[in-house]
Amino acid sequence: MQELRGIIFDIIYRNEDNGYTVALLETDTNVVTITGSFPSDLTNENLLMYGKYIKHQKYGEQFQVEAYNVLLPTELIAIENYLSSGMIKGIGPSTAKKIVEAFGDETFSVIQNFPERLMEIEGIGEVKAKTITESFVSQLDIKEIMMFLQGHNISPNYAVKIYKQYGKNTINMVQENPYRLAEDIHGIGFKLADKIAYSIGVESGSSFRIAAGIKYVLMEGATRGHSYLPQSILIKASNELLGTNEEVLKLELRDMAFQSKIHIENIDGKECIYSIPYHSAELNVCNKLIALLSPNASASVDYGFTDEDIDRHLAYSQRDNNIELTHTQILAVKDTVKNGVTVITGGPGTGKTTIIKTILYIFESLNKKVLLCAPTGRAAKKITESSGKEAKTIHRMLEYAYGEIDSNLSFNKNDESPLDADVIIVDESSMIDIILMNHLLKAIKIGTRLVLVGDMDQLPSVGAGNVLKDIIFSEAIPTIRLDKIFRQADGSSIIENAHKINSGAMPVCNEKDSDFFFMKKTTNKEISDLIVELYTKRLPAKYSIDPIKDIQVLSPMKKGDVGVIELNNKLQEQINPPSGLKAEKTIGKICFRVGDKVMQTKNNYQLQWRINNEDGKNVEGEGIYNGDIGYIIFIDEKNQELVVEYDDRKEATYGFSQLDELILAYASTVHKSQGSEFPVIIMPVTWAPEMLLTRNLLYTAVTRAKILVVLVGQEKYIEFMVKNNKIDDRYSALDMRLKQVKDFYNWE
Repeated sequence: MQELRGIIFDIIYRNEDNGYTVALLETDTNVVTITGSFPSDLTNENLLMYGKYIKHQKYGEQFQVEAYNVLLPTELIAIENYLSSGMIKGIGPSTAKKIVEAFGDETFSVIQNFPERLMEIEGIGEVKAKTITESFVSQLDIKEIMMFLQGHNISPNYAVKIYKQYGKNTINMVQENPYRLAEDIHGIGFKLADKIAYSIGVESGSSFRIAAGIKYVLMEGATRGHSYLPQSILIKASNELLGTNEEVLKLELRDMAFQSKIHIENIDGKECIYSIPYHSAELNVCNKLIALLSPNASASVDYGFTDEDIDRHLAYSQRDNNIELTHTQILAVKDTVKNGVTVITGGPGTGKTTIIKTILYIFESLNKKVLLCAPTGRAAKKITESSGKEAKTIHRMLEYAYGEIDSNLSFNKNDESPLDADVIIVDESSMIDIILMNHLLKAIKIGTRLVLVGDMDQLPSVGAGNVLKDIIFSEAIPTIRLDKIFRQADGSSIIENAHKINSGAMPVCNEKDSDFFFMKKTTNKEISDLIVELYTKRLPAKYSIDPIKDIQVLSPMKKGDVGVIELNNKLQEQINPPSGLKAEKTIGKICFRVGDKVMQTKNNYQLQWRINNEDGKNVEGEGIYNGDIGYIIFIDEKNQELVVEYDDRKEATYGFSQLDELILAYASTVHKSQGSEFPVIIMPVTWAPEMLLTRNLLYTAVTRAKILVVLVGQEKYIEFMVKNNKIDDRYSALDMRLKQVKDFYNWE
């Protein structure tokens, strides 16, 4: 692809409908006729264009433009953005602004050739000037790339991520197909990629754009839990996004299917569209579950003990743990021995943990290897504490890391290198999405017993699929349902109310010496003000608790007066206000301050942590996971770093460019709280979209609390949630596939 730089000084022809333009461009040496599609009249604009020279039969030589950049009259903004991006050590946003104001267009020349002049800037001494120049010189090879990206309104934060992804090929990759950014770069969605494409000059009818828009709609569906979308729904949403028509979209869908970019399947008489990874995962999960469950697989492993051995060890377990199992619990334990796959489901206090401990006891007594895992770090920690055996996140157990051959993240445990275990117990299975389930099953050998434990009435996984419910509803996998309540602390009504809510009955609140309260407030302002007062003053004073560590506010929604974002801002203002003694860093709309409670929002398996022990024997590791909660202990503006202390005193250091992985966590969505427990939860109950005011959302929130629940708002919305047992249908077909296989083999 050839380059041409110059200024358009005359428009010969322009079609306003499609932007096709013939124009004259003045370069440093001559005048060139250019052709291409431009979204607006670019007369007098300074352009850098990419394309090729062609010979027109009638009009002679022309430059055919395939992509272009509008060059700023001055690049001062881009220069300032580059300096403040974090790439240059010793320069933050305020220093970058001072340098550019002082040296203007000569900024780069001054830094590289006359570093002593930097000392003219207040706050820059000899040592810092040397650091800035050395860092700048070391980054010279990427300066043009960063300037190019920021010239197209890409923020410094994203520019750094893009460069790390594509390296020296960045400009070519982005110009060829800017929509790849939506797939490759965390945080860049289709809409931002579309703006970048517009800036570069990509046509609105480009096949790249149509395909990217369809993928975006499918991925949006996946974020709402759908493994696939009916074609009619996909086309309608894609048309609204792209402004095209049904015929164009159907043609693109056909081409994408031919290229194996999507899968089209008839489900219940409707044409349905899968992204390839979700279709493959659903098929693989079905096939592997059946393979693990098949009679031949279950009989293929001789554990070397009889039914009498199991009965004897069951008796030993009950004696040693001072418990008495019910008939249903005993059946659950025996099923894990007999069947390749067993599901154990039940609400809080119904004995799921007791069964897990019994399974562990029996198999370990028989010298069998048991692995215990959960989808999230907090869920794994919870089951570790209750069972006494180390549990890992599924990702950690599967050794999710960079591969030896390439730099891509992958699971080292898979079908070629399976897990070494006789039994694998997965707690909080309702949180597992179809993609993660696929990776887990790949790593399980035929003959290994798989035990899925979870509460199917809680909110489903954040990711796509309806795995636990589909497995249960298929009736193809042996399932034990626990409904008898065992765990109920004296005077506690949390578990009792949770089961009331789950059965469609109103919870009982405000009884004497109760641990379940409802406080009536009418307006959202009154609700949020009371939540802040409860969090910062009343509950800490009454129960002698640390508000930041012991109280969690849970809200059904992110936005609004009682949404997570606004509540976090209000709680931060009261519990951790600005202070000259506390460093802070603002990223987007979030101000992070030393002392803040924060949450990790994505799994980062390479983020290193360190435990500084008093004996000097420090421990190091890596991996901070989605939902992990910690506290900011240090912000270093000079080195562009922020340090968070997580559970067990693990300290993780974030570069400022990584802070989009963190959010404030005084308040959290109910979805984000899954798999966690907190001593106290406070929850607003007020108007919200119907899809958020559901029974299973209220049930999930209440079951997060260990010692106290406080609901604040209007009673009619509690009643609405209890009655609203409507669960948004998820487009998934795992249950259908399992049923078909079961019916084919005619298994009982």
